[in-house]
Amino acid sequence: MECIDTFQTAHAEDDLSIIEVSVVMPCLNEADTLRVCIEKAQRALRDNDIAGEIIIADNGSSDDSAFIALSMGARLVSVTEKGYGHALMGGIAAARGKFIIMGDADDSYDFLEIPRFVDELRSGAELVQGCRLPSGGGRVMPGAMPLSHRWLGNPLFSFLVRRMFSSRMNDVYCGLRGFTKEFYDRLDQRCTGMEFATEMIIKAALHRARTAEVPITLWPDGRKTHPPHLRTLRDGWRTLRFYLTYSPRWLFLYPGLISAALGLIGYGIAMPGLTIGGVAFDAHTLLFASLAILLGYQSILFGVLTKLFAVGEGLLPEDPRLKRFFKSVDLEQGLLVGAAGLGFGALLLLGALNQWRFTGFGHLDYAHTMRWVIPGVTLTVLGFQTVLNSFFASILRMRRR
Repeated sequence: MECIDTFQTAHAEDDLSIIEVSVVMPCLNEADTLRVCIEKAQRALRDNDIAGEIIIADNGSSDDSAFIALSMGARLVSVTEKGYGHALMGGIAAARGKFIIMGDADDSYDFLEIPRFVDELRSGAELVQGCRLPSGGGRVMPGAMPLSHRWLGNPLFSFLVRRMFSSRMNDVYCGLRGFTKEFYDRLDQRCTGMEFATEMIIKAALHRARTAEVPITLWPDGRKTHPPHLRTLRDGWRTLRFYLTYSPRWLFLYPGLISAALGLIGYGIAMPGLTIGGVAFDAHTLLFASLAILLGYQSILFGVLTKLFAVGEGLLPEDPRLKRFFKSVDLEQGLLVGAAGLGFGALLLLGALNQWRFTGFGHLDYAHTMRWVIPGVTLTVLGFQTVLNSFFASILRMRRR
């Protein structure tokens, strides 16, 4: 990421050692509202004796945003790579304060509320999230948020992040937040688009960071020359996609367990050929049950392997349960289980072949024979998958030892 840092010194910025707070605003053609946002931030710092700086992370503005930032005494950091996350990364990288306050430059957030975030950070919080929603004590002014975002999108995604990642936050999309520079460096943020903000919330929950929430008021977007940068469907899908990729349990493990369980139930009904409510469950049911088991087992394996990869790449923190599992289950044990599956599957298939031999390789009683063939094929595939994935898991773990 290429950044060009241009700044003018302010009253407390001559001595870098006394800067406590860096206010970072991502900016893309925000000339309508940038001046008032800088004024509010400056007033909040000045009136509360907070030694700080204001950084405008400009992401290629073609209006007067850069001129306004410099004329107001803010530091201008030009970030050449496009994207909301890129802009924030560039601004935060240039920040010299112990604490970072980030907020959009569209005047929807009141930067006069900065001291409340600073108080929580001084008290030991590593991440302080603003909350605009009533569920967390916040307030949304008339016209400040589309109804679909207020009553569906934001509550839904906030609920999902609490359910999937055990987060405490009530408003994951709120762009006004504060955090320590040390906390940010530890997270190793990867997302360069709108997912940057939700990535921080998810990683804070996964890393068990000390968090706090501050109720705030959301005001109507003050920009007149262009509409908001947010795109409802696109950004909603990107958020959901990001949630799933950061949660192998919900993406792979839970669906796999459900599918495999349904398959086993199907086997329990179809193998003895039960008739329930006048419906006969025979070889065709067994075939569908095998499909469910194979899909479920593959999904479970993907969940385990994805978690191993994510931990190895630093995307997710170490999982004690996964460490205990691989401490008791090694490559050799996986190979033995896989070989057993292959062996039993081969025996069942040989049994079916022997039945065919008894008929002189003529016509078979398929309802009977398929009860040998389908489980045999299923066990053979499961055993083969186990062998291959045992080697793959061993390779993924090898580079982390």
